[in-house]
Amino acid sequence: MTLMTGMTLITGMTLITGHRGARNLWPENSLAGFRNTLELGVDAIEFDVHLTEPGELVVIHDATLERTTDGFGPVRKLTPQVRAGVKLKGTDEPIPTLADVLAVLSSRDGPGLHVETKIDETGTPYPDIARRVAEALRRFGVEDRTHLTSFDISVLEDCRRHAPEVARLVSVNADWAERQGGLAAFLARVDGLVDIVAIHHELMEAQWELVRAALPLDRLCVWTLNEEATIRHWLERRIGRLTSDRPDLAIALRSAMMTAAPLEANPA
Repeated sequence: MTLMTGMTLITGMTLITGHRGARNLWPENSLAGFRNTLELGVDAIEFDVHLTEPGELVVIHDATLERTTDGFGPVRKLTPQVRAGVKLKGTDEPIPTLADVLAVLSSRDGPGLHVETKIDETGTPYPDIARRVAEALRRFGVEDRTHLTSFDISVLEDCRRHAPEVARLVSVNADWAERQGGLAAFLARVDGLVDIVAIHHELMEAQWELVRAALPLDRLCVWTLNEEATIRHWLERRIGRLTSDRPDLAIALRSAMMTAAPLEANPA
């Protein structure tokens, strides 16, 4: 992996992604959280998108409202009027729309975006969500620094169909891999479909030899790391990308490690 930062060429540097903004620092998927996360200097920001029945693209992780808002019920049932009155816990903010979030994150020199297209509370993909999200990315001019992401292969195939120019990322943990017939079978299925494979850190550790035989470091992302020891472990392995609820900690550790021992080529 090679990254140009200003006039310095850095090889082998792990890119840091703020998970749902930086949800251990600020309310997840909130505009205030996204603004604050930008100030940390992350390489990418991850967030989640659902589609309501009236046609709004809204940024929230769960398919239901109870955990992160003062509302209740399925996200897909939200009308614009009800959404405006539902507040994110710990804030005076309503659930933001995708347009609200992209307005905050679409500055010319902004970070990469990992936009997860979610499924509804029944486990069903939203019809036409990939096309609608792609249109919004193009409208804000961020399609060239975005990864469309999902656990669901059918959703990513839809993303490829409607937005072939936008990069794609697939996520997998142990439970999901088992449902797909094992990690090796899953990786074979997504070969050619995605640019990045994001693997939960416990599964990545358990299947490290298999993973490294299948993919180079710069196509791998490990998630979600929030403790110093585990962050340091994966930085030392020079994993391509690292997703964290504490991107401030990850960035600080990366900076300290680079100062102590400048990175050279990726290890084999």
